[in-house]
Amino acid sequence: MSVRTHGGIHLAAHLPGGGGLVARTGSYEGPRTGSYEGPPNDPYEGPRTDFVSFEHLARTAERGLFDFLLLAESPRPREHRGTAHDPGVVGHPEPLTVLHGLAAVTGRLGLAAAVGADSDASYGLARRLATLDHLSGGRAGWAAVTSRDTVPGEDLRRDGAPDPAGRRRGGFRPTRTTEAALARSAEFVERARELWESCPPEGAPRTSGRRGRRVDGAGEFGVPRSPQGHPVIIHADDSGGGREFAASTAEVVITRHRTPRAGREFRADMERRLATYGRAPGDLKIMPAVTVVLGETAAEARERADDIRRQRISEGDATVAPQEIRGAGVSSYDPDGPLPEAYGPPSYVGTPEAVAAGLDAFVTAGAADGFVLVPRPAPGGLDEFVDRVVPLLQERGAFRTEYTGTTLRSHLGSARPLWKG
Repeated sequence: MSVRTHGGIHLAAHLPGGGGLVARTGSYEGPRTGSYEGPPNDPYEGPRTDFVSFEHLARTAERGLFDFLLLAESPRPREHRGTAHDPGVVGHPEPLTVLHGLAAVTGRLGLAAAVGADSDASYGLARRLATLDHLSGGRAGWAAVTSRDTVPGEDLRRDGAPDPAGRRRGGFRPTRTTEAALARSAEFVERARELWESCPPEGAPRTSGRRGRRVDGAGEFGVPRSPQGHPVIIHADDSGGGREFAASTAEVVITRHRTPRAGREFRADMERRLATYGRAPGDLKIMPAVTVVLGETAAEARERADDIRRQRISEGDATVAPQEIRGAGVSSYDPDGPLPEAYGPPSYVGTPEAVAAGLDAFVTAGAADGFVLVPRPAPGGLDEFVDRVVPLLQERGAFRTEYTGTTLRSHLGSARPLWKG
């Protein structure tokens, strides 16, 4: 094995909301795994509001020297074409509230929340994110997403509800997000940045006000400039409009590219877009969302992956999810039969050695800067990855052996934004 001398792979962990397509139930799925002990009650049957599981996931990610943990919201039961399905799935707690608690039990791990840009007023969300950045010592991140349904933020929209044919439907999946939704997200992020920039490094805050097409706001932002300037912006949509949004605004983009060729083509396109905004290629980290299932042998890993998949997917999900992904009716498919291609994020299934080699090769090929790991099963699957795969990546010289900074920007190698005054 050729050992590399750099530690360039970036790793993050993602716990989707209950409504995401990436994971059906979030914290509690599958059998007990690895070193996870869980709360006193059965950890995979108990309430999804149990802080112990979130704490364990964060501590494990930090033990594994991950860049950040990303929590998603799920404000209501899953819905497709106006009809709720799989009603037993309920959402997780509001992610920023959980992350404020996790800031107290971690010291280096980045803490990011996927919060809808149409689910809150810009001033209030910007203030909560800036507060998290202060309380965590500069470890906050924000994935500005568009809601998957019409309920959150209905009273905040001036341009109507998202188009059901094109809106995001949960999880981190490339979608045909409507231009109106993307425009609102971009304007929302711009407004948040204006608020963060309104307070100079030293001195009293300035009054910041504007009336935009979709987002309004005025007032004095009372939170001082945060340790890393402002939270890291994360984006998770690689449609044409989504790529433009990421190139102009984001510092991390989450993708679903399955092959090195697709990843390199995406990178080349993003580098062209970044240049138009005066940004360098390294200003945007490309991190595909992936799942990992380990086994002592390749056959054992495949068998285990099949077992986890059967536990995760209900009959309702098996019928509805492909329709959401592909935009086509598949109600005639057997729910117990094979699913269409491109279901879920790319998977690495195999021995720890094979998984480490595969991840390393993908980054070495220039297809990504790192990965956002969706634990399978969660949260115990992250323990296995940290205990069995991370050491192998470190042996290959592909991953850090210690944190060298204290902020999320330092983990990502992103510069602290200068105050524009």
